[in-house]
Amino acid sequence: MINRILIISIVLIWGCKQQPQQAFVPDSSGNINAVTVVMPTTDWQGELGKQLREKFQEAYEGLPYDEPRFDLKFIPPEAFSGFAKQGRNLVWFVRDSLSDFSVVQNYFAQPQIVGVFKAPDAETHAFYWDENQALLQRYFLDQERTEKRRRIQKSLSTDTVLQQKFGIQLTYPSAYKVVKDTTNFVWIEKPTSKGHNNILVYTLPKSAFDFRTPKRILDIRDSIGKAHVPGRLPGSYLISERAYLPYYYQENFKGKKAQLTKATWEVANDFMAGPYVHFVLADEQNNQWICIEGFAFAPNSPKRPAMFELETIIRSLEWTTN
Repeated sequence: MINRILIISIVLIWGCKQQPQQAFVPDSSGNINAVTVVMPTTDWQGELGKQLREKFQEAYEGLPYDEPRFDLKFIPPEAFSGFAKQGRNLVWFVRDSLSDFSVVQNYFAQPQIVGVFKAPDAETHAFYWDENQALLQRYFLDQERTEKRRRIQKSLSTDTVLQQKFGIQLTYPSAYKVVKDTTNFVWIEKPTSKGHNNILVYTLPKSAFDFRTPKRILDIRDSIGKAHVPGRLPGSYLISERAYLPYYYQENFKGKKAQLTKATWEVANDFMAGPYVHFVLADEQNNQWICIEGFAFAPNSPKRPAMFELETIIRSLEWTTN
């Protein structure tokens, strides 16, 4: 039984933890949402490793089939050197007589987040992991969104249609092109190797939605899809998949009260389906709602990368009018 009067030291160090000989650190590397775990092999194969896999590989919400939030790479301590230290997200379990947890930025590379767990044994490590894993995952998620935005900005779209029509700006790659622009609706699409990513932006009158009835989003999506998003076949159009229960969240998003929905879509009278993320934002100045949706079509391919990109784009929103 672990003595719970142990003091958990959470040290958040923003900025490089520099020694005189560490004035330079290399660029970090790795795919988006990849995490490297460093611990003894026996711990990885035991209960501690099982707990890590359960938490890091929980299902990414709103996908038609389960895909993990993070991809894990295991490295034993004896192999943790050189290029192995340059992962953008590291979880490092260190055997030490002192016990604590710290989050360090840019320790071996930059940008980088390292979660350091120090303890004399696997049981104490497991205690500190359970107490702090949610915090560490939030840091990783924030870093991955920042890294995704950095990659997007390498080839940035200069289209101003959203600013002109809705008074907002989204940061998205130049590969996204406007495919439909009507009085109150804009559809932006990026072709991919096996499908396409899509962003829809439109407004609703204040009376059309209420935060007390989030399920109303599904009916709104169906009406918008029927009016503006046709499928491949005559008479087909985008609708909400009703077989799976959506995820609903309320949050303060960019200073506005918002309703977030993650679920799956399908096409009426056709065989197409996929995931979507949908935001409803209060626009008090104009007494209306602004809706921003990202949906992906990627048959026989993982959906998480596309949805992570779309949500990152939506969360880049900036208001360009007061």
